[in-house]
Amino acid sequence: MSYSLSCTNVGFAWPDGAIVFDGLSFVAGPVRSGLVGRNGTGKSTLLKLIAGELTPRSGVVRHAGTLGYLPQDLTLDTALRVDQALGIHAVRRSIAAIETGDVDKTHFAVVGDDWDVEERALATLGKLGLDGIGLDRSVGELSGGEAVLLGLAGELLRRPDVLLLDEPTNNLDLSARRRLYDAVEAFRGALLVVSHDRELLDRMEQIGELRDGAISWYGGNLTAYEQALAVEQKAAARMVRAAEADVRRQRRELAEARIKLDRRARYGQKMWDTKREPKAVMQERKRQAQVSAGKLRNVHTDRLESAREALTEAEALVHDDDSIRIDLPGTAVPPGRIVLRLEDVVLRSGPAGSLELRGPERIALTGANGAGKSTLLHTVAGMLEPVAGTVVPAVPSRLLPQRLDVLDDERSVVDNAAVLAPGSDNNTRRARLARFLFRGSAADQPVGTLSGGERFRATLAALLLADPAPQLLMLDEPTNNLDLASVEQLVTALESYAGALIVASHDLPFLDRIDITRWLHLDETGLS
Repeated sequence: MSYSLSCTNVGFAWPDGAIVFDGLSFVAGPVRSGLVGRNGTGKSTLLKLIAGELTPRSGVVRHAGTLGYLPQDLTLDTALRVDQALGIHAVRRSIAAIETGDVDKTHFAVVGDDWDVEERALATLGKLGLDGIGLDRSVGELSGGEAVLLGLAGELLRRPDVLLLDEPTNNLDLSARRRLYDAVEAFRGALLVVSHDRELLDRMEQIGELRDGAISWYGGNLTAYEQALAVEQKAAARMVRAAEADVRRQRRELAEARIKLDRRARYGQKMWDTKREPKAVMQERKRQAQVSAGKLRNVHTDRLESAREALTEAEALVHDDDSIRIDLPGTAVPPGRIVLRLEDVVLRSGPAGSLELRGPERIALTGANGAGKSTLLHTVAGMLEPVAGTVVPAVPSRLLPQRLDVLDDERSVVDNAAVLAPGSDNNTRRARLARFLFRGSAADQPVGTLSGGERFRATLAALLLADPAPQLLMLDEPTNNLDLASVEQLVTALESYAGALIVASHDLPFLDRIDITRWLHLDETGLS
């Protein structure tokens, strides 16, 4: 085949009847392809359809050669050994049996041509920074990030021709991300990656945007895609303005035509009333006038309808990715004012040391997975007690945790906001939530029914609109599981935030965009 991956007229719907795809078709060649789109558009569903974990109700999915798939919600049995998770346990066992003199034919059948499988496995693990874990170690001893890399190593060992990766950098620290980037760039088959990681997507050779059940492909990496999209959107906006002008013109011409026809009708009636011409002549003239009037009305009505259709088509090309625009004067902190003080703090995860935060500083908190970043934020928020030392917050603070478990799933968005700001009235809460894109009935949705991006936005809104307003806002890996549009919304929201900020994140492009004033690194020795 001349292509590596394709879908032809693929349809898929969930058991409740919700349609995800209806006639999706695309072809992706043997290149590194990134797939982007809003949360809920079906990116992960598409990968599952390609991988065979879901079955389309119509259409055909094809791929050339062998296929590997690393899902977003990868779970490995903690009781397994590393070689079992890699899928090489049986081969290792047969090689060991042969080396001890067992010449059973089944051992040779199991090994096949994989006599170097252990060396290949160790080399693959080494490239991913897992050379120290060993093949006989238990998976349960690995961190979450190591488990993801182990899953990737298992797929790479099978030498797939097509590799699907779904949000592979979620929960990976900076060093692990860089090793994954290197592995992605070294892969020579067809690669399809669903991700919001800008650094990863800037290593792609083409970007596909999934929107309204269809994929549009753009050559180049994420940066090139955004530039091309910006040009497209400017052109689409011009088309909308031209179409709107045409609609106004056609309405005006239709109104002028009606006025002209009314004048003719009044003149004809006057001639009839005064009987200035023979009756037969006047009847024929009236008939011709009615025919002419009908044609004229139809021409202008058709032109107006065509103009309206052109406007609808032009508007469909304009993306409606709204931005959050808020004003939060209550969060402002004067320069120099002490916001937070840590004195010789020791956390459950180890030492943190001392820290003084003043004014509207913006601190980026980095460190390897397991270093204690989340523990530190929970301790500052008063959710955990330090093992030693003192934590002295001097202003109201709020924490946006990784798990987004702040809100009550059973309550609506507006009711959750009322819990955190009981002194505000319903109209005020709704007006403020509208600035976070929860307008009208959207504010009445139960939190448990929201998508990941919507839930994040609702949680952020509730925290920022809380009473008292937080003058210290802490975010724990805020861009995990957010699509690119939601990240944009978060960036614009933080532009309006005038308080102090502490952000624990491995997402360097995001940190670079939110005006960080100080970088702190947490490791086994504490903050530095």
